[in-house]
Amino acid sequence: MKKLIALVLTAVLALSLAACGGDSAANSGDNTAADNNQDTAITGTVSTDGSTSMEKVIGALGESFMAANAGTTVGYNPTGSGAGITAVSEGRCDIGLSSRALKDDEKASGLKETVLAYDGIAIIVHPDNPVSDLTVEQIADIYTGKITNWKDVGGNDAAIVLIGREAGSGTRDGFESITDTKDACQYRQELTSTGDVITAVSQNPDAIGYASLAAVKDSVKALNVGGVTPSEATVKDGSYTVQRPFVLVTKEGVTLSPVAQTFFDYATSAEAAPIISAAGAVSANG
Repeated sequence: MKKLIALVLTAVLALSLAACGGDSAANSGDNTAADNNQDTAITGTVSTDGSTSMEKVIGALGESFMAANAGTTVGYNPTGSGAGITAVSEGRCDIGLSSRALKDDEKASGLKETVLAYDGIAIIVHPDNPVSDLTVEQIADIYTGKITNWKDVGGNDAAIVLIGREAGSGTRDGFESITDTKDACQYRQELTSTGDVITAVSQNPDAIGYASLAAVKDSVKALNVGGVTPSEATVKDGSYTVQRPFVLVTKEGVTLSPVAQTFFDYATSAEAAPIISAAGAVSANG
């Protein structure tokens, strides 16, 4: 009888242990499923606003990011560097885009800059213009009106038509800072986008302009400056001196949305460097 009771108790104990083991396995399975559910895909919209010179770079980064993250959208509003800086300051976009470094007063107001890449500012003329090389001093003299005829720099006997960007443009700020011509340029036209400058120069054999190297097309000719050809390599090694940064602008104390932060981290990573390079700029992070 004692032997029978012992066998029954043993069987009950075994069943209990099996039940506990089954619950444990079930719970383990539930926990795994819960962990997997936590790895949800990021979704939402990133709003960027600013520099027209950064269009190719931001466009390429946005396309790559959206392809890897279904359900995300990277928006780009080409308003110019000054307007983009104002937009992020006023909370109207996630990330501002500037083709110049922030000024001290902008930093003092709570804005933060992160250098994304470096870009050459190409000095462009019509493809039929025989001039192929200018010094920085000659460029400054042309834009300030000291040199007014192409024949004085080895070109045709024709008046030089000065094309530039509007006040507030990061490209204009960079160009005038490098050539030391701030507030001294005698522009014939002040245009509101990089594309407009390229179009204007391509349609006028006597025109000269400046534009992002990343945006230059075959419709215009980029001049050598001081004997140095503008290229990714010469921008990277510093031998092409007419260059400026591409900057992402955010606001101190303001937390980006998860999707905006993820895009920001991706854009400033080494992973994004080949995409930035393919868009014609030099990554600051690769």
